[in-house]
Amino acid sequence: MPLLRVLRRHVPTLERPFAELDDLYRDVVLDHYRSPRGREPLSAPDVEHEGFNPICGDQVHLALEMDDGRIRNVQVRCRGCAISVASGSMLAEILPGRTSEEIERLNELFRKILHGEAVPGDMDLGDLEALRGVARFPVRVKCALLPWMTLKEALCAWREGRASPREAASTEKGIEGSAGGSTEENVEGSRP
Repeated sequence: MPLLRVLRRHVPTLERPFAELDDLYRDVVLDHYRSPRGREPLSAPDVEHEGFNPICGDQVHLALEMDDGRIRNVQVRCRGCAISVASGSMLAEILPGRTSEEIERLNELFRKILHGEAVPGDMDLGDLEALRGVARFPVRVKCALLPWMTLKEALCAWREGRASPREAASTEKGIEGSAGGSTEENVEGSRP
């Protein structure tokens, strides 16, 4: 069960003060930052992709194991600010078992949330809801989107047969030594 859903039980739902809700969301983001999910190397990834923001230095390495159009397993290794790392951790938690179509819909909803737009209530966003407040800081939106843009490009590369799988041992070398595509052109203009 996502941490946010567990924490919500301890906060009254009708008259939640905004400060208390902000504290709750801050705790969720910090939990994902301090203990990122999905860092375990994959034995046989079908696609790997890199994301990099040259303005702030955030980096993401994403590896996916696919099974009949669904994500079977995911590895996300982020290096950067708390928002970027937490977003990647949340991505790793929510992806397994989803189809690429479901992921595209989720990706679009998440982008809308980060731009302050209303989204339909029929989709359970889990801990991603904690990043809704990033919309108040436009300069940080790119930080939260970096793992998701990297995912989008990885799935596109996989569908087009441009995936660049590597052996699991090489994923331990770290983000900067990884092969794969780059989202560098999509993240310029992030925070200084």
